Amino acid sequence: MEGAPPPESPDKAAGAPWVLLGPRPNGEAKPRPPPPPPGKPRGICSRSYFLVLMVFVHLYLGNVLALLLFVHYSNGDSSESDERKAAAAPVAASDSGPPPAAPSPAPAPYMTSLPRLEGIKVGHKQKVELIPNQEHSVKTLSLKPLLFEIPNFLNAEECKLIIHLAQLKGLQKSQILPTEEYENAIEMFEISQLDIFNLLDQNQDGQLQLKEVLTHTRLGNGRWMTPENIREMYTAVKADPDGNGVLSLEEFKRLNLRDFHKYMGSQKVKMSDLVRNSQHTWLYQGEGAHQVMRSIQQRVLRLTRLPQEIVEHSEPLQVVRYDQGGHYHAHMDSGPVFPETACSHTKFITNETAPFETSCRYVTVLFYLNNVTGGGETTFPVADNRTYDEMSLIQNDIDLRDTRKHCDKGNLRVKPKQGTAVFWYNYLSDGQGWVGDLDEYSLHGGCLVTQGTKWIANNWINVDPSKTRQIQFQREMARFSKETEASRLRDLHGHQTRVLQLPGPESALGTGAGLYSGTCQWRGFLHRGFRGEERGEEAAAIVSLMEPREKSQLQL
Repeated sequence: MEGAPPPESPDKAAGAPWVLLGPRPNGEAKPRPPPPPPGKPRGICSRSYFLVLMVFVHLYLGNVLALLLFVHYSNGDSSESDERKAAAAPVAASDSGPPPAAPSPAPAPYMTSLPRLEGIKVGHKQKVELIPNQEHSVKTLSLKPLLFEIPNFLNAEECKLIIHLAQLKGLQKSQILPTEEYENAIEMFEISQLDIFNLLDQNQDGQLQLKEVLTHTRLGNGRWMTPENIREMYTAVKADPDGNGVLSLEEFKRLNLRDFHKYMGSQKVKMSDLVRNSQHTWLYQGEGAHQVMRSIQQRVLRLTRLPQEIVEHSEPLQVVRYDQGGHYHAHMDSGPVFPETACSHTKFITNETAPFETSCRYVTVLFYLNNVTGGGETTFPVADNRTYDEMSLIQNDIDLRDTRKHCDKGNLRVKPKQGTAVFWYNYLSDGQGWVGDLDEYSLHGGCLVTQGTKWIANNWINVDPSKTRQIQFQREMARFSKETEASRLRDLHGHQTRVLQLPGPESALGTGAGLYSGTCQWRGFLHRGFRGEERGEEAAAIVSLMEPREKSQLQL
C-alpha cells in the first residue's frame, strides 16, 4: 500500500540485537546468536561456585598459616630475643676457640625473668645449637615434669675424662643422715605432739596408718623405711600396745619422740638398706678448670638459656658411681621453700637466719657417662599423672618410691646411654617468669643396678624463689669476682708453679688447662678439676703420693 511503512524483519520484530559477523551467500551479514536473558545462570561462574571457591581458599590459607606457626615455635632458637641470645651466647673454649667479636647491645645486669623451654607435647623434637655449627635434638619426654632428653650431649672421650677426673679426685659414700642441728631445729618450733599427729594424719580419721607414717618418713639414720621397719620400731619403743599397726591419738600422745631417734641410731644398716647406695665427688667448672669442664658448663648455659651469672655461680658438677646393687630411692632434687626455709646458696650472702635450708635447684641436667649392662634406669614414678596424691604412692604394700623393688611400676623410665643428657625443671613457673612452687611430678630415682657399674653426673642450677635474694646474691658474687678473681688466679699460678717445679711446655697451672690425652691424666686433676677451695696444697699432696712411674707420666 502506498505510503505504508515497510514490514519489519523477523529479527528486528523480536527485539534481538543481532551482530553481523560476515556476508551471507546472498550478500547479507550473518547475525550472532542473542545473549541469554538476564538472571539466568552463566555456567561455572555462578554465585554458589564462587562461595565454595572462597571457602576452600580460606581453609588453605589457614592451614598454611598454622604450618608456619608450628615451624616457627618448633625452631625457638631463631625467634629468641636479643637479650636472651646475649645471655646464651658464650662459646666453650674447647669447641671452636674464642667467638668472633660482634657488636651487640649490652645485656641487662640481672634478668628479671627466667626462660623456660616449651615442651609442646610428649615426643616433640626441637633443635638447639649447643656447639657452634652443630645442632642437637631435644626431645620432650614428659610435660609433668617438663622433661627433655638430649642424645650425644657428650662424646665418649668427654665421658671418660669426667670419670677419670672423679677417680683422681676421690669418691666418698653418698649418705643422707639426720643431723643434731636438724633435731634441734625441730625443737625450736615447739610443735606439740597433737600438731605433729594432725600433720601426719592426712585423711583426718584420727588414726595413723602405716602408709601415712611412711609417706613422711624420709630419714631414719639413712635407712629406707618399709612397713616392716615401722612395725619393728613400734614394737621396740612400745608404741602400738594392741599390735594392730595403727596409732590412735592417745597412743601417739604417750610416745617420747626421742625414743624413735635413739632406736634408729642404734640400728646397724646394710648398704642395700640405705636410701642411697652410691659414691660421689664434686668437680669444679669455673675459671681455670679443665677446658672440657668449662665446655660442658657452656653447653648447659645454651641448653637452659639461663643467665650466665646464674649458671656459673651454681653448684659444681657432681659425679656419681653406682656399683652392682646401687640405687637411689625416689626423691626430689630440691625442696619447697617456706618462710622458715632458706636457700643454701643465698643464705650467707643475704645474712638471713633460718632454721631450715634447701638447695633450691631450679634445673637438673643429668648426664649418663657409660652404658650400663643391667638396670640403672632413671625412673619418674608419677610423670604425666593426671593428679598427684602423695598417699597414692603407697598402695597394697607397693611403694612406687622403692627403686629396688618397684622400679618397673613407674610411669616413665629412661635407660642410661653414654653421652645422653636428661634435663628437667624442679619448680613450676610463678606465672611472672620466676620460680614458683615445687613441681611434685619431678619425683625421680635411680633404679637398682643389677649388673655392671653406672656412672652419671649432675649439673644443678640454683635459683632462689625470692627474686630479691637472688639478685642480691648475684650482685655480691659479681663484686667478689671483680675484686678477687685476678689476684687469686695469679697467686694460684705462682704458688703451684713453685710447689710442683715440674718441667714441660705448659708449666703454668690455672690458665693453661691441658687437653685430655688418654693415659695417666693427673694433669686434668691439677688443672682445677676440683672445687675452688682446694688449692695448690692439695695438688702438691697428690704429687707427693705418686709413684715414680706416675710422676714420670705427669706432663704439664
